[in-house]
Amino acid sequence: MQTFVRVHGIPLKKRRVTRSALAALSFFMLLGLAPYVVNAAEPVLHVSVATKHSEPDAHRRSADTPFAFRGIALGITLDEFRAGSTVRATPVGSVPVCETDMLAGALGMNLKTSESLTVACRWAHRTAERWAVSQAVVDGALAQDHVLRFARGDAQSALRLYEMSFVVDEPTAGDLRNALAAHYGPPRLATRNLSADNSPVPVYVWENAVSSITLCFLPASHNGTLTYLLKDPDAFVKSLVRQWQASTADAG
Repeated sequence: MQTFVRVHGIPLKKRRVTRSALAALSFFMLLGLAPYVVNAAEPVLHVSVATKHSEPDAHRRSADTPFAFRGIALGITLDEFRAGSTVRATPVGSVPVCETDMLAGALGMNLKTSESLTVACRWAHRTAERWAVSQAVVDGALAQDHVLRFARGDAQSALRLYEMSFVVDEPTAGDLRNALAAHYGPPRLATRNLSADNSPVPVYVWENAVSSITLCFLPASHNGTLTYLLKDPDAFVKSLVRQWQASTADAG
């Protein structure tokens, strides 16, 4: 059986891995060149050298990064949302329609000016007769309702996405709870009495420094609400300033 030692993409053919070859491999690894062995009967194994700071840095970035729903991140501007091709709704061909669009009234939404402090958007599509609200796709299922809300930190700043909310059925809500726990860890349970008969309503919350995800089960309707929320509409900008200041301090 032939074995190849590959260093930086250059294969060195040998009949067997000798002690001298192993010593050479150790030498390359000490230099941080990360060699790996390719064997005709075995899968490729990649050896990487990570710095001791990589894990804390990744945790810090995660804590300062707003949550995202299927690639749509809290904190993006309304212009970025419109320009992006990320549409999480059906049918195919759905597009964002916002309260600043003339179509808003046809979808039962308020009509606002581009100077408004808050603007709501939904995905919509055109039928043979009219425009209609599309259905957001959440965890592979169709949401019963959805809305994306944008706000300004002040009168001069851009509209930024500060809230995304979805209404889903109870089985989908249960799947979401498990999926979010697997991805972000155990949630904080904040039970509330919101139902008509005053029975407890389970509320699960995941949060980081700038945003939160809340999943609320509604026993009366057998539905669930999923809400992505910035803790402060201007929190994303503040987090960018903190990251810039930290990077400047490290560089100096």
